[in-house]
Amino acid sequence: MVKIAHIIGARPQFIKCAPLLRAFKKHNSRTNNKIRNIIIHTGQHYDYLMSEVFFRELEVPATDYHLGVGSGRQGMQTGQVLQKVEETLVKIKPDACIVYGDTNSTLGGALAAVKLHIPVIHIEAGLRSYDKHMPEEINRILTDHVSALLLCPTENAVANLKKEGFSPMIKAGKLHALKLNRPQVVNVGDIMFDALLQAVEIAETKSNILVQAGLREKQYAVLTIHRAENADNREKLGQLLHFTVKAAGSLPVIFPVHPRTRKHLKTMKNKYAATVSFIEPLGYFDMLKLVRHSALVLTDSGGLQKEAFWLRIPCITLREQTEWVETVQGGWNVLYRDFRRNCRWPNNQAAYYGAGRAAEKIVKLVINCVKRRQK
Repeated sequence: MVKIAHIIGARPQFIKCAPLLRAFKKHNSRTNNKIRNIIIHTGQHYDYLMSEVFFRELEVPATDYHLGVGSGRQGMQTGQVLQKVEETLVKIKPDACIVYGDTNSTLGGALAAVKLHIPVIHIEAGLRSYDKHMPEEINRILTDHVSALLLCPTENAVANLKKEGFSPMIKAGKLHALKLNRPQVVNVGDIMFDALLQAVEIAETKSNILVQAGLREKQYAVLTIHRAENADNREKLGQLLHFTVKAAGSLPVIFPVHPRTRKHLKTMKNKYAATVSFIEPLGYFDMLKLVRHSALVLTDSGGLQKEAFWLRIPCITLREQTEWVETVQGGWNVLYRDFRRNCRWPNNQAAYYGAGRAAEKIVKLVINCVKRRQK
């Protein structure tokens, strides 16, 4: 039996792996050539509302290995992931490892696998913000350069890799062209779009967040802040809260507070209590419903930028750059430094991220990749 290890550790990765695990389950129901999926949770997100609740809501199978890495400085956390993932991979001997996105779990897991000569498959390959002050930018570049199969969500991501010397660039579906003597780049579309298409209607029936929070549709803004450059800098965090209140105007602001951000907000809550509601982190369905019925999203999260785009909610990104340039090009997203009060939001939306069938394509590619390796 083919064994695939999935290395995850943060909320966006739980969301991304859910549709892929469902696609593997569907594959296994149709064939005798079964794929065994082994879930390695690094423990990078250890807070219940940032971890286990997502597994439950998204119906992700129970974790096979929980490594308990927890929080820490960038180098320490990445090193802990590398060490503990390596120990786990030596035990289970998978045929390939799938890593997701751009977290320390992504890079640590990829390094552990490649040093054991296990092919690395990177979902969300090719994204670039071109800001190396962001640890996520370092993580995604290094992960791409040790990966055997680079699965891109957009044509822009493919173009980024081409500029860095990657070849060949394979159109999804032409699987006969796959070789393993050099990295392969494929545009499969965005797997988070798969997740959203399935989850958005479930959220409407399951979530009662608007009633609980006393909110009316399109009469509030949503704020999230968790990136190191924002959350770990008290002065920057204060500036972003000030900007948020100004940008939201008369709209009340709902702020689900990430554990990382919580410690620096103690001295600021009273100052903004009249306009900002500081609440606990939300599960996926509650957050999705909250965003869907909001009038404005302000965030430093990459995933939330896209969810706002897909749901046609105006978004202000609280960063100097974004790797999701399509959302800016489409007019639904603006960097906070470029925001103007008279900003005009579009009515239409381009299909930059595929048709919501990324998971299905990825399963075919992964199986093809592993088969060729076994020959």
